[in-house]
Amino acid sequence: MLQDSAFIGGENVREFAKAFADFHQVGHCIPCGNGSDSLEIVLRAWEIGPGDEVLVPDLTWVATAGAVSLVGATPVFVDIHPDHYTMDPTKIRSKISSRTKAIIPVHLYGLPCVMDEILSIAKHHGLKVLEDCAQAHGSQYKGQMIGTFGDAGSFSFYPSKNLGAFGDSGAIVTQDEALAEKCRLIGNHGQPQKNTHLMLGRNSRMDAMQAAILRVKLNYLSAWNEQRQEVAAQYHKLLADVPVKTPFIYEGSSHVFHLYVIQTDHRDELRRFLAEKGIKTGIHYPNPLHKMPMFQSLPHRELEVAENITGRILSLPIFPELSHVEVQYVCDCIKSFFNG
Repeated sequence: MLQDSAFIGGENVREFAKAFADFHQVGHCIPCGNGSDSLEIVLRAWEIGPGDEVLVPDLTWVATAGAVSLVGATPVFVDIHPDHYTMDPTKIRSKISSRTKAIIPVHLYGLPCVMDEILSIAKHHGLKVLEDCAQAHGSQYKGQMIGTFGDAGSFSFYPSKNLGAFGDSGAIVTQDEALAEKCRLIGNHGQPQKNTHLMLGRNSRMDAMQAAILRVKLNYLSAWNEQRQEVAAQYHKLLADVPVKTPFIYEGSSHVFHLYVIQTDHRDELRRFLAEKGIKTGIHYPNPLHKMPMFQSLPHRELEVAENITGRILSLPIFPELSHVEVQYVCDCIKSFFNG
């Protein structure tokens, strides 16, 4: 790769795209610069823009709604399910208007959204569905890979993801050949071949180094997800009698635990206590999207669940190599906190 000066595109990118498409049993994978770009590129390919609205969950990373705003459309926030943390299908219909063009369900923390209900609503209203899979690589809903239910799926390969590169990169998966071709054009300055520009595009291409790394790591993704699930199972068992709410896994879903998120009314105190014990935790995310300064001018109603949960959620350490001894230590410290 380096010897051949194949830095952008080339064989490694093509081979990774094929492998990732095969992994999801779809016809097309379009590698791009990062996960945020993958969302924006699809929205642009659908010609969603000023005057249009796109439904997004109120609890997610800012890029989901940011991509909608960057194409000139308006993100409309939908509240989350109190157990799943993902977009609540029962809250979707009230947010649909004559301007709504698409829904972006986010498979947050590694748990799939309730896709059959979301797809039914989208079909009834003639809406596009773009799955945000940035935290759920390899997760399944009713035996089918996430990212393959909607019209397209968006992935991030940021280094901390379940499938992460050594830098930024992302991808789009789809069965729609016309959409795939348009996304490729948009991500490559609108050119199907050098110096032939069919449309106004942008520069969002996966570099060969990231593709080479991802090609290798993809072979281990399923095993790594199983290790995450084993760590989560140990957390479930050890925290069963502790006054915290552990992650919910509903029937038909396979949670790949990008994050292991608990809830407690004493979140901040517990976090400080764990930090003193050498345990690093996170908050994903401290604010719902409608509380972000850049979105506060947008209408926000019926978002109580997301608003309440953001003050209670805490992400515990989780990664495939986390040992049983380390999980035991974390749980012992949590028990110590609550036992005084």
